[in-house]
Amino acid sequence: MITYKQNKIFAGITRNIFILGLVSLFTDLSSQMVFPLIPLFMTTVLGSGACAVGIVEGAAETTASLLKVVSGYWSDKIRKRKPFVLFGYSLSSITKPLFALANAWTFVLFLRVVERIGKGLRTAPRDALVAESCDECVRGRAFGFHRAADGIGSTLGAVLAFLLLPMCGYRNIFLFALVPGIVSVFIIFFVKEKNEPAKQETETVSIKLSLKGLPANLKLFIVVSSLFALGHFGYAFLLLRAKNIGLADNTAILLYVVFYIVYSICVIPLGILSDKIGRRPVLIGGYVIFGITALGLLVASTPSSVLLFFIIYGICYAMIDGTQRAFVVDLAPQHLKGTALGVFHTAIGLVALPGGYIAGMLWDKVSPEATFGYGLALTLISVVLLTFVK
Repeated sequence: MITYKQNKIFAGITRNIFILGLVSLFTDLSSQMVFPLIPLFMTTVLGSGACAVGIVEGAAETTASLLKVVSGYWSDKIRKRKPFVLFGYSLSSITKPLFALANAWTFVLFLRVVERIGKGLRTAPRDALVAESCDECVRGRAFGFHRAADGIGSTLGAVLAFLLLPMCGYRNIFLFALVPGIVSVFIIFFVKEKNEPAKQETETVSIKLSLKGLPANLKLFIVVSSLFALGHFGYAFLLLRAKNIGLADNTAILLYVVFYIVYSICVIPLGILSDKIGRRPVLIGGYVIFGITALGLLVASTPSSVLLFFIIYGICYAMIDGTQRAFVVDLAPQHLKGTALGVFHTAIGLVALPGGYIAGMLWDKVSPEATFGYGLALTLISVVLLTFVK
């Protein structure tokens, strides 16, 4: 058993978790030099509408989503996580500079899909590796630490995007993103995992049988979190709202930096809180705060009001992001952690395309307020259903 002192905020954070945190830090530094610029690049440079932005953001997650359950299941079966993590991060890193070549939103869509395939391959095995690298009683803290490192990298990447955009332009920033991506891949080689032999079984175990082995309570939680994700319009539409009220592109990116600073500060304490009071109360609080964000964006019309809701969104995202993953592991059987995480991430990914399309269509065809009203309605339903998860 891993020993630690309860009064230390980083107690129980093992070597593997620290290294995986660094990997996420450098990967997200690279990613956030690119991804917050994509909605602005599409609308400002390529002349695309909000519907195209929604399709790109949604399709990227949905197309890759099936890989998350396959990689999670297969990593359970062969008792190996690291190969999936290494290949997934490598694919994502080499794809990002190619956005510099985009002259049409359809090519942006293609690259986003390829990059998210890398994420699909790595996410469930990596989260399972985090869960296996700590004691159960500090699982929320461990996921909080990992998401905080992710958030710090995102903040640094967004700051670089903000500083470099006026000087370098979109395409040069996309090229620069290759450097931290290569660093993140190099760090993965320092991760150590237990050399467990794959189980010798007398009969073939299918993915279908593995899914049947997931508890009903876990399946209910996955349904609830998927419904919430269907209405979770995400940061792309917060950035579009900032532009909608007249802010310049680099100012909108600065608001995104504020969001990730808030997220990075809050995610570890909120992970620890979920260890102490349970995952469900923290998640309900996160859902409610997202509902408040959607409600506020319905009427936000000044830079100060949009800034406030970027801050509030940072808090709610910190409550939800790591806690959902820890809750999935809590509810999953010991031998199906990777599969359970894969199913969870796949379910979230499968609703991303319809969710993004609906949000974008409402924005273009009705009004921005319709997008936020749609998110608010599904959030309220999700809060009610989450109370039934034991």
